[in-house]
Amino acid sequence: MSLPVAILVGGLATRLRPLTEKIPKALLEINGKPFLVYQLELLHDAGIKEVVICVWYQGEKIQAFAGNGSQFGINIKYSFDGELSLGTGGALKKALPYLGDAFFVLYGDSYLPCDYTTVESVFFASRKDGLMTVYHNKGSGDKSNVHFDNGKILEYDKNNRTPQMEHIDYGLGILKSNVFTNYPEGQALDLVEVYQDLLKANRLAGYEIATCFYEVGSFSGIKNFENYLKQTPGRKIQ
Repeated sequence: MSLPVAILVGGLATRLRPLTEKIPKALLEINGKPFLVYQLELLHDAGIKEVVICVWYQGEKIQAFAGNGSQFGINIKYSFDGELSLGTGGALKKALPYLGDAFFVLYGDSYLPCDYTTVESVFFASRKDGLMTVYHNKGSGDKSNVHFDNGKILEYDKNNRTPQMEHIDYGLGILKSNVFTNYPEGQALDLVEVYQDLLKANRLAGYEIATCFYEVGSFSGIKNFENYLKQTPGRKIQ
């Protein structure tokens, strides 16, 4: 694997209050281990060697816990938003000095058991500036927000959904750093906007993942992930 991974952990996690009043979501214990540990172990097993954690709310606690990543076999760097939250896209723009020409991006509450090597290969073969992975959920679990057909993303919108949308953003993307060139420095920016701008410019590739994703951004998501852990011996890339 050649690309680093940016993990977005800067949110307030209001849906998980009161659990997240004194501890960031990434450090919530799931079956006896902080969620971030599961993420880092999965990335290590996938061959990832470099991780940049984009932090804001209680970010110093995450840095104190994970350190330089040596205990996970991964080199970890940190990018802090600053006094105000920069949003998911703004956080990535600020972290660019650590990320190189292209990088994976995933959310800090997502556990994505997929083949990262294949995703990377598809991205480079596409010759696009970005790639979004999608999952065919047909509205189950969460509302579908992607119209994906014949290997292409035709629509992506979390607010204005259409009947043709049967896929959902899986949570793993790849972006080139030059994607952020025209966005202002130090201003809040949503990653959704970045993806939509790429799609309009025909610069966004799509790739369908067959395995389910897991998230701990909600109490129901935590329960589903706990059930997955009980049913899955060891840690496997599926």
